[in-house]
Amino acid sequence: MKHLGTINLETERLILRKFKIEDAEDMYNNWAGNSEVTKYLSWQTHPNIEKSKEILKSWTNNYPKNDFYNWAIVLKENNQAIGSIGAAKNDDNIEMVHIGYCISKKYWNKGITTEAFERIIKFFFEEVKLNRIEAVHNEKNIYSGKVMIKCGLKKEGILREALKDNSGITDCLIYSILRREYLKNENY
Repeated sequence: MKHLGTINLETERLILRKFKIEDAEDMYNNWAGNSEVTKYLSWQTHPNIEKSKEILKSWTNNYPKNDFYNWAIVLKENNQAIGSIGAAKNDDNIEMVHIGYCISKKYWNKGITTEAFERIIKFFFEEVKLNRIEAVHNEKNIYSGKVMIKCGLKKEGILREALKDNSGITDCLIYSILRREYLKNENY
């Protein structure tokens, strides 16, 4: 495993890059300030732009760490930050990251989250050389699970009352993809 930190990545429609404090307005307006978007997330909806700035300051302070992975999802067409994706936790012992993501409601069902997730899967397996990528979602948030399946993750099971999010304590579904599965699908 070779930690590289949050480096710039690109897809056809997106730039995945480090957050900047100047992204606070986009963050608050596009996703963090919307209770419908954060309904199934473990962090509270931001009450104001100041809270978004506080979070962004924390993230920018962590960027020098080579095991910190947190990207702004930026649309190439307008250079606007519309979401975030990153490693909510790392486990070097088993060479694993746990991925979390969030995107503006305006961009739901457009394949953007899938496009961003597929790009970081490629990065983690091909460049960082991880063995496992996992993600979970509230059992009621079926669309998040659909993103995971589209990205090649397999459902492992249900963790009973193992998640507390803005909807309360809930069951969550866990998905993963292993390096060997990724490499087999990529025909290396």
